[in-house]
Amino acid sequence: MNRSIKVLLAAMLSAMLLIGCASTRMDSSQKLAMYRANAGEPVRSFQFFGRLHSWTPLGDRALAVWTRPREAWLLELSGSCPDLAYAHSVAITSSLNSVQARFDRVRPIGAGSMTIPCQIGEIRPLDVDALRDAERDWREGGEVIDEAPQEAPGEAADQASASGT
Repeated sequence: MNRSIKVLLAAMLSAMLLIGCASTRMDSSQKLAMYRANAGEPVRSFQFFGRLHSWTPLGDRALAVWTRPREAWLLELSGSCPDLAYAHSVAITSSLNSVQARFDRVRPIGAGSMTIPCQIGEIRPLDVDALRDAERDWREGGEVIDEAPQEAPGEAADQASASGT
């Protein structure tokens, strides 16, 4: 086999591998569906002491914020927040260590010289363990489950009392 054919075959193989990797990447709508499937019922507010552990943008109308390593919230915004996709961090307004739906805002940081705060429309607690399992399942099988996990009777009440809602 001559050198030019080997180079061509190597290039084709590389291109096929890249296409295969790209097709297993989750887009923002799939990611948002996975987060929604692992979120509880809406709550009015959550406690926030001014520092986020981490955050994840979920398109231009939602994001997930971790207030602690095992405590996370799905924030659905009242409208589009176009600067969210370009932000390297976010700031969240709060009053008396509480973030409230329909009152507080998310402000993208680092998206440009002037960013517009985005109003939080809905807050839902995330089941962090179930979310991690769903992400692992996605990486292993490439599928997103669009349904919320089935709970045993009484389990929802136990979770609500454990989260302080």
